[in-house]
Amino acid sequence: MPAPPFQPLDGVAASRLQLPPGPWATVLDGLCARFPAIDRAQWRERFARGRVLDAQGRALAEDAPYRVGAEIRYFREVAAEAEIPFEERVLYADAHLLVVDKPHFLPVVPSGGYVSQTLLARLTRRYGSAELAPLHRLDRATAGLVLFSVDPRTRSAYQALFRERRIVKRYEALAAPLPQWAFPLERASRLEPGDPFFLMREAEGAPNSLTRIEVLARGDTHWRYGLEPVSGRKHQLRVHMAALGAPILNDPFYPLPAERTADDYARPLKLLARSLAFVDPVDGSQRRYESGLSL
Repeated sequence: MPAPPFQPLDGVAASRLQLPPGPWATVLDGLCARFPAIDRAQWRERFARGRVLDAQGRALAEDAPYRVGAEIRYFREVAAEAEIPFEERVLYADAHLLVVDKPHFLPVVPSGGYVSQTLLARLTRRYGSAELAPLHRLDRATAGLVLFSVDPRTRSAYQALFRERRIVKRYEALAAPLPQWAFPLERASRLEPGDPFFLMREAEGAPNSLTRIEVLARGDTHWRYGLEPVSGRKHQLRVHMAALGAPILNDPFYPLPAERTADDYARPLKLLARSLAFVDPVDGSQRRYESGLSL
């Protein structure tokens, strides 16, 4: 039997699709055309296991007729999905929030080759709730604090903290010494999509990103930096540190190597989301959380 309508399966929420105009006779034909990277045999197997549903949550047969405009739900899967061998830790939980320490290499939400092995899916399985939603994101390579909304009724209040920059996020990183710079300093620049498409780059034009940087400890080969992103652009901290001449230790993208390699679990990116501080928009209390992880 399929799961109840729109309830997660193995911690993964159903994806929604409104069938677009097309010549296909069956829903199966349409899905094969829309997602050519998934072969027909895989789609047939998903139909057989009740992982393609109609708008009422009923399992569709593989010969279900294609009706333009109809809504379907389907559950994403990745064949032979790699297991991430590191565990998250819940630091705080109440009726509105979860505060979680995310390990290196674990994605926050499904993307690319990860669906079940994500922080969201793991927490959904642990708490049995389809209502959890991350309030912000960390790169898969970055470890540290992530806030999740538990109650949809108060979610927008917490989302506004990030949108209106009423939350202080502090990170720590290990990188090469920068004796040529005077600290603390600010790095402001314009960040735009780069090449390849999944990277960012600094470009000419008005700045749209700002990072405050200080030195927390000086060593012979590496310094420990404190980073405060005032804005929240993709890969902002990694790009800014590389632009200053000190890419974060073990960064696989900045600068981009000659060829991409598989994850090396012995060499995590030395970037940690260390703390979050804000005034709670629901009860007015001062909140501050600190990661239990270290670099």
